Amino acid sequence: MFKSITRGLAGLALLCGATCASAAYPDRPIRLVVPYPAGGAADTVARIIAAPLGIKLGQTIVVDNRPGASGVIGAGAVAKAAPDGYTLLLDATAHSVNPSLQPKLPYDTAKDFAPISLVVLVPNLLVVPPNSPFNSPKDIVAHAKATPGKLTYASAGSGTAQHLAAELFRQQSGLNMLHVPYKGGAPALSDLMGGQVDMMFSNMAASYPLVSGKKLKVLATTGTKRSAALPDIPTIAESGLPGYQVYEWNGLFAPAGTSAEIIAAINKATIEVMSQPAVKERLAAIGAEASANKPEEFRKFLDTERAKWATVIKQGNIRPE
Repeated sequence: MFKSITRGLAGLALLCGATCASAAYPDRPIRLVVPYPAGGAADTVARIIAAPLGIKLGQTIVVDNRPGASGVIGAGAVAKAAPDGYTLLLDATAHSVNPSLQPKLPYDTAKDFAPISLVVLVPNLLVVPPNSPFNSPKDIVAHAKATPGKLTYASAGSGTAQHLAAELFRQQSGLNMLHVPYKGGAPALSDLMGGQVDMMFSNMAASYPLVSGKKLKVLATTGTKRSAALPDIPTIAESGLPGYQVYEWNGLFAPAGTSAEIIAAINKATIEVMSQPAVKERLAAIGAEASANKPEEFRKFLDTERAKWATVIKQGNIRPE
């Protein structure tokens, strides 16, 4: 009898070891790694959601910037972290692009991370200088076809989200355009405003203030629907390229192996936070759309993004700088 009770208690202890840690989660601060510089778009999103997400989970969330190598350094640190829910990753579009641009990544984006939730979607704007003769994407297509290789488009660098948005536009339109890569979005936008280049696909957070200030002219947005901030501006899909859609995004990940209970707890809190009007309002102010979803939905989104950009990168023979 005593041995049976002992064995039963031992089995209960083992069962609790597998589940009680999850039930108590979280019992200490959580580190949210942002693999990009402080002050950038991903960092801004992280700092908007960190406090309310921490309140929902009952623990402080500390944003930890670990920039470098297009997000690889910070993401690599999270991939190696203990799968206990206390080290999370807020990554961006580069997470879907890097496998095709950098074949020797120190991790597998599909296997070494547990998707938690999409957080935001940010459309790009197709912008031109304020005195540009172009007034629609169709004008650009017509000009580019009439003068192959002459029309120039700027980007924040080879393989960046802005470059890939333009490359997808180029491929779907069958155009021959000249890519002018810069070392960052700010100098690219500066030259665009000055008329040194003809056009650019720019993150809405960066270019919307310039459009509002009449320093750039916007021709279209890249989302699946019109932007609430620019309701009179059509999408690229509406403007002659059905099926074209590009978003820059941010999403939450945990290291692979993190328990389903912990993933579910963080996901539930994230969905609740992203539905808060105050959070939506702060995100909308930087051109971002709150877009939380379930882990399985986020995984499907990631699979689609990886496949899309792998095709664009291969067809465009794109190489990182």
